[in-house]
Amino acid sequence: MSEITRRDFINGTLMVAGSSMLPFEASSQSAMAALDPSYYPPARTGLRGSHPGSYDYAHSRALDGRSNWGPTTKLPETYDLVVVGGGLSGLAAAYFYQQEHGRDKKVLILDNHDDFGGHAKRNEHTIDGDTRLGEGGSESFEAPYEFSATVLDLLSDLGVDMDRFETAYDADFFKRHGLGPACFFNKRTFGEDKLVMHPFCDYPGFVEGLLRPTLSYEEAVQQTPLSEKGQEQLLRVLKGGQHVLKIPKEELREYIRTHSYFDYLKNTLGVDDPGVLKMARHTAVDYGEGGTDVMSISEALATGPLGSDPYAAWKDALEEGVYQEYVKKDGDTYNVKYPFIQHYPDGNATIARSLVKKLIPDVGPGETAEQIVLSRFDYSELDKPGNSVRVRLNSTVVNVQHGGDPNSASDVFVKYIHDNMSYQVKGKGVVMACYNMMIPHIIPDLPRKQDAALRRLSKVPFQYTTVGLKNWRAMKDAGIGMAMCPGNIHQVVAMDYPVSMGGYEFTKTPDDPCVLHMRSAPLGDTVGAPRVEQFREATYRMLGLQFKDYEAEIREHLSGMLPTESFDFDRDVASITVNRWAHGYSYGNPGPIGRQPFGRITIANSDAVDISLLQSAVEQAWRAVQELG
Repeated sequence: MSEITRRDFINGTLMVAGSSMLPFEASSQSAMAALDPSYYPPARTGLRGSHPGSYDYAHSRALDGRSNWGPTTKLPETYDLVVVGGGLSGLAAAYFYQQEHGRDKKVLILDNHDDFGGHAKRNEHTIDGDTRLGEGGSESFEAPYEFSATVLDLLSDLGVDMDRFETAYDADFFKRHGLGPACFFNKRTFGEDKLVMHPFCDYPGFVEGLLRPTLSYEEAVQQTPLSEKGQEQLLRVLKGGQHVLKIPKEELREYIRTHSYFDYLKNTLGVDDPGVLKMARHTAVDYGEGGTDVMSISEALATGPLGSDPYAAWKDALEEGVYQEYVKKDGDTYNVKYPFIQHYPDGNATIARSLVKKLIPDVGPGETAEQIVLSRFDYSELDKPGNSVRVRLNSTVVNVQHGGDPNSASDVFVKYIHDNMSYQVKGKGVVMACYNMMIPHIIPDLPRKQDAALRRLSKVPFQYTTVGLKNWRAMKDAGIGMAMCPGNIHQVVAMDYPVSMGGYEFTKTPDDPCVLHMRSAPLGDTVGAPRVEQFREATYRMLGLQFKDYEAEIREHLSGMLPTESFDFDRDVASITVNRWAHGYSYGNPGPIGRQPFGRITIANSDAVDISLLQSAVEQAWRAVQELG
């Protein structure tokens, strides 16, 4: 599709550069204030997330050790607080700071991307005049029943109605359209394109209302393109479980916590077929830190791996809470205790947008989170000099340093790069809400132990691709609600969550436009290699791909999986947005030493506690603001 490639080149690359070359005010850098209201990143397609240009300066600093950025323009701007990072944690830190110290306090938020929200990214696809929403990263509230008072109070302030999701989420959608879980075996890896209506794992189990498979294990395995030996081994995995270990029940939990899932597959079940092992390795997707080849049995089970089931083989062995309470009704499975339905049409981007609305009221209409769903924000409002809070995008921070002894200094100087030019602002305090692994490269005089603790951190790469379809007749015809795809770049293809709210209506019929979600947690090539090595290898490979590479793979993937009589890629695909997150989930906990305050600088972001969830981002923002005093 040449038109998608061209759109990617215009929107994914040139537009970023163009926004950086707009004129500045004479007395300060106000690039965002100079933007035309048509500047609107959520509508851009092509390579997004860590989009081209967003990480260049950071990589130059961290990987190449660059420190000479040419002459630095010292802007006549002094802020009560400078926040480094405009994701959920950075935005929450700005909000908490004004709540604590007054709405008149001046705050500057700096972010290296062309949009705010961090992983809470909003994707808009306009298809034949119909705007379809999707998330490009952070998607839902995870375990809201465990939210702290700090998180619940913030959500209440933003106008989030937790009860609203019960009516907004169409729990009957998948059943009404006969959509269930499947597994797609592609020709490139498995010898033929074959769709089997069974997922062979429980990753699809978190989608509320998705039909359960009706095929027996034996029937499903027989349909796979695996060899006779592979089929026999796959069936062995599906019928495995705690009973094959012959471990006393009182020792079982400790055993699965300390023993490798892949050792269990290979040594206990005797699995050596490469196709079966590939299926097993890729079933964790975005639920874990790497593939199941580097997980313990209990870690793997928490991701719903090959052979798992919420009400069968391993249930008695798991720690309380790993699996929730399920019941069967009319042949379907429902999570009756904690349904996974707290999802806005654009995922947690609604929360990021709600925070920006609170900080900069003139950015767009709407007051509550639901009212903001369809609100088109005016990005030219973000960095206006008259704002008490300013959000400055396309600005990569490369140096943060006290104006004297960190123990007594009253000011902190923040240097950032915008359009290859260096600028400096001054703040009375700084919250580092960026990737914590970058902090040692940005703050040159950190205490040695704190520097070392932060340098041990790493990141898990992942990508969320959204595909704008003119219709989803082929998904309906195939009966696919979610498909596991162990041979493809994207390990999962799924219909979006069926949520309608704030005037936004989820796709109604198979002839209407929709957004298809494709997910991937890239892995290293060497099975069993240390996680950090795999993360690094997968990240380099992911960033080395161009949009045309993704488009070609998606074309091959969808064309091989969907019925040819009802799907034609060139006819039915309107747009593609590939949200690549080279630095996705956090890996490694910096501990109290790593996240401790340093003079007038404090540290936020979910990285600070190694829990990549919305609630962690918010809680760490609260702590960082409290530490500033």
